[in-house]
Amino acid sequence: MGDTDEQAFNHLKQLTDAGDIIGASGTIKRTDKGELSVKVKQYAMLTKSLLPLPDKFHGLTDVAKRYRQRYVDLIVNPEVRDTFRKRAQITAAIRRHLDNLGYLEVETPVLQSEPGGAEARPFVTYHNTLDMELYLRIATELHLKRMVVGGFEKVFELGRVFRNEGVSTRHNPEFTTIEMYQAYGDYEDMMALTENMLEQITQDVTGGTTLTYQGQEIRFAQPWKRMTMHTAVLEKTGIDFSQFNNIDDAKKAAKSVDIKEVDDCASIGHILNEAFEQKVEETLIQPTFITDYPVEISPLSKPHRTKPGLVERFELFIVGRETANGFSELTDPIDQRERLELQAAKKEAGDLEACSVDEDFITALEYGMPPTVGMGIGIDRLVMVLTDSASIRDAIAFPLLKPEKSDLEKSV
Repeated sequence: MGDTDEQAFNHLKQLTDAGDIIGASGTIKRTDKGELSVKVKQYAMLTKSLLPLPDKFHGLTDVAKRYRQRYVDLIVNPEVRDTFRKRAQITAAIRRHLDNLGYLEVETPVLQSEPGGAEARPFVTYHNTLDMELYLRIATELHLKRMVVGGFEKVFELGRVFRNEGVSTRHNPEFTTIEMYQAYGDYEDMMALTENMLEQITQDVTGGTTLTYQGQEIRFAQPWKRMTMHTAVLEKTGIDFSQFNNIDDAKKAAKSVDIKEVDDCASIGHILNEAFEQKVEETLIQPTFITDYPVEISPLSKPHRTKPGLVERFELFIVGRETANGFSELTDPIDQRERLELQAAKKEAGDLEACSVDEDFITALEYGMPPTVGMGIGIDRLVMVLTDSASIRDAIAFPLLKPEKSDLEKSV
């Protein structure tokens, strides 16, 4: 302890516990073993830890407590701190990549009078002064497209969106996305951008293009596999849904390979999507683009230029999860109105995830939106893969949890 007298040092030892923060001043020196140290002249107790930390041998192993008290988790588990450092590196790398491509980062409203841009149940709130019901945004899409209409040819937003839906290892009610839109491009251009960007980010954050996720080797080096949805379903089920003109025949074929929940499907496109989600999705471990979706499940996508009934859309799957979704944007205001009116009819019939007609968005399209491509990436799911996190709660610093009983009692 240098010049600090022994009595003072013993007093300090009696007062301190694991977690206390001590300040010391003195001169720099090296110990007999060559370690850099301080020859203490003075010391002071800066912060007293009133609650004991988990012991260093067993750590904080209660998973629920780790999420509820993330601050303790961060103190005792250095690998958790590393996860959130990498998360910051990932978002910074995305911004750098897009900045180098000439994209402009913008901000759009979280509070919206008409939620849109996805099929999802929104959170509802109320503005007292304006005396109006509002919604937390479920996507940033429609406002970013308004920016393109206004003359910004490359824009993106990285931020939180909110969906009043279930919680699982891959779903949290509030999550982070990045959406980007580029004028005078199509979904082939956006697939190329996605492939290049995620390969580079993986290299920057992990030091290579191959990593291990939950025991599986994942290769981000290009090129990535590409398959149409029809081809992917055909490979796994033996059924080519493009051959059907009658929905009853399509339902019968789907049931023959144990595809469930098809009786309520309103179209062959919906049946195809059920087949994909039930039989294909979880098998897509390596980065894979699935392309050319049915128009019925893609209300904002541009019709495919050569394949009737399909749209120019892709989704990126990694470790069996949708990680990105992009498409050539629908720019025809008449077609867009018809599709949104179909959504509104579903909402009127009780579909809590369907959206209404956003009249202002239609008006924006009537002023003219150039040919545009857009894409969104789920940041939390990307972080999961690049940090080997099994649950989305491991990739979000403070995930939403139900209050503990003791918390509820305190609030009464």
